[in-house]
Amino acid sequence: MAYVITEPCIDTKDGACTVACPVDCIYEGGRMFYIQPEECINCGLCLSVCPVDAILWDEEMPAERLFLRDVNRDFFADDVTGWGAPGGWDKSRITSLDHPFVAAYRSPSENRI
Repeated sequence: MAYVITEPCIDTKDGACTVACPVDCIYEGGRMFYIQPEECINCGLCLSVCPVDAILWDEEMPAERLFLRDVNRDFFADDVTGWGAPGGWDKSRITSLDHPFVAAYRSPSENRI
């Protein structure tokens, strides 16, 4: 069980969540932040400060958004950053890379003609 960062964070990256996280399990990608699920202690502090309501508890996510658990987890896998579970964010863990879903994401307003 862990918290998951979702689409409202894409291209917003406020960063309040990273300041609130006591274990530094939130890492910065190119277009959004990602929570390393093995490092998350489920304290909910990130959820309480996110100004765009982008953070959800994975046990309460609607079925149609469950794939976002994989988006957060897979960001740390070899196919994206290869970071695994680094043990806490530091300045060396900022990247311009994103999960393929995030990299290709277009907001609903961008899809309008």
